[in-house]
Amino acid sequence: MTLAQLAVNGKQPLLEIEHLYMRFGGLVAVQDLSTVAYRDEITAIIGPNGAGKTTVFNCITGFYKPSAGRLTLHRDGGRMLLEQMEGFRIAKLAGIARTFQNIRLFAGMTALENLLVAQHNPLQRASRFSLAGLLGLPGYRRAEAGAIERARHWLDKVGLLDRADWQAGNLPYGAQRRLEIARAMCTGPTLLCLDEPAAGLNPRESAELNQLLLDIRAEEKIGIMLIEHDMSVVMGISDHIVVLDYGRKIADGTPEAVRSDPNVIKAYLGEAEEEEMPEIVASDLGLAG
Repeated sequence: MTLAQLAVNGKQPLLEIEHLYMRFGGLVAVQDLSTVAYRDEITAIIGPNGAGKTTVFNCITGFYKPSAGRLTLHRDGGRMLLEQMEGFRIAKLAGIARTFQNIRLFAGMTALENLLVAQHNPLQRASRFSLAGLLGLPGYRRAEAGAIERARHWLDKVGLLDRADWQAGNLPYGAQRRLEIARAMCTGPTLLCLDEPAAGLNPRESAELNQLLLDIRAEEKIGIMLIEHDMSVVMGISDHIVVLDYGRKIADGTPEAVRSDPNVIKAYLGEAEEEEMPEIVASDLGLAG
C-alpha cells in the first residue's frame, strides 16, 4: 500500500503494522494485528491485562522478532522494515525510543548524567571513539556542550532542572517517570513508545503527564504510542485508540468511537444488561463526559 493510500484526511502514516503475529510455543500472544499510527498523533494501545499490549511494543522496538507480519516505519521519504532490523539499530537508525512499565533509570547517576548517557552515540562519534575526547579537540567540546544543553532543555521541560544533580534513585516516583520520558526525548526520536507512563501517579501527576505529552506532540512533531490503563490519560490525550483482547484487535478508531464500542465494553466488563450499559461505561471505565 502506498503512502498516498495510507494517508487519511491529510495525515501521513508513521508506523504501519500489517498482520502481526507473535507466538511463544503454543501460545499466540498477538494474532493478526493490523493498524496504522500517524505522524503528529498520540496512539494508545489499551486492553485488559494479558491482552498482548507490551508484546506489540516489544515487537516494534526489537526486543522480540515477530513470528509473522510486517512493521514498516515511514521516515525521511523512505521505509524501514523493523522486523528485519536488529534491536539496537531500531533505536539508532529508525529513531524509536521507549520507556518501560518498570522504571529503568541509572539510579546511582544524577538526573543530568542519565540524559547524557542517552546521547552516548553522537558523543562517541564526536570523540572519534575517545581520541578527540581525550585530547579535548574543539569538535568534541562543541558536541559535549550541545549534549549538556539538550539535557538541560529536557530537564526544564519535565520540571527537574533544579534537581539536575540529584541521584535519579533519590527522586520522587513521579519525577522518575518524567525523567524517563526526558531521557527518551534526548535521543531525538521519530516515534516515542511509552509503556504505562501514568502507572503509580496521583491525579495531579497524571494531569501534568497529559500536558507534557500534548506539548511534546505539538512542539516536536513526532508520533507517540502509549500503553495505558489510566482512562483519564487515554481519553484525555489520544487521537487514535487500538483495543486488544487476548491478542486480537477488537476496536480501532477515535476515542469517541472506542468508548461506545460494545466489544470494548464487553472485554473490560463482561456481559451486562443493555439498559445498564451507559452507567457501567461511565462509572467503571472512566469514560463519562
